[in-house]
Amino acid sequence: MRAKLLKIYNQLYNHFGPQHWWPADSPFEVMVGAILTQSTNWGNVEKAIGNLKKAKVLNPRKIIENRKSKIENWIKPSGYYRQKAKKLKAFVGFFLKNYDGSIKKMRAAQLSKLREELLAVHGIGPETADSILLYALDKPSFVVDAYTRRIGQRLGLFKFDDYYQIKDFFEANLPKRVKLYNEYHALLVALGKYYCRPRPKCEMCPLKHLCQTQKN
Repeated sequence: MRAKLLKIYNQLYNHFGPQHWWPADSPFEVMVGAILTQSTNWGNVEKAIGNLKKAKVLNPRKIIENRKSKIENWIKPSGYYRQKAKKLKAFVGFFLKNYDGSIKKMRAAQLSKLREELLAVHGIGPETADSILLYALDKPSFVVDAYTRRIGQRLGLFKFDDYYQIKDFFEANLPKRVKLYNEYHALLVALGKYYCRPRPKCEMCPLKHLCQTQKN
């Protein structure tokens, strides 16, 4: 299975090239983006982050110091802004309390401990936690999303839907390397956005020869 997964990776990389994901100016911006991207598209998140930058509040201290209503106004383009403002406040409170707002201190923590702590924060689910771990903290924690699930099932890699089963599948069958996890997930997102949609565009897909949808 490892050989098959790496072959898929190489075919996607040759087709799409490096994805340079996660696009951000700092690890903290990645963390904020991981929360804001819940239930919306990246274009909306960019607008919200742009507002935070313009207001010069894209740092832990400023977010915790400002009223929730102000945060809501700045992140409104991301949708569900009231809930997300609450989630941001909760995450930043945790970040400051447990790690003094220091990326360096957070990176020094053990992966399993960090993941458990993140999942205990209001509004941080498995996908958001793994995005923070992988993209902001350089921890080898594979991210699973709707694209990963859909593509894996269509390629016949697995039949299950459970987040942790899919995560364990990739982590058990790939070298435990941050750069590989990063690029692999980003390439699956690209495939899902352009070809492997709910109504797939199989004719141009670089993996059409492997797809169970095509064979059935």
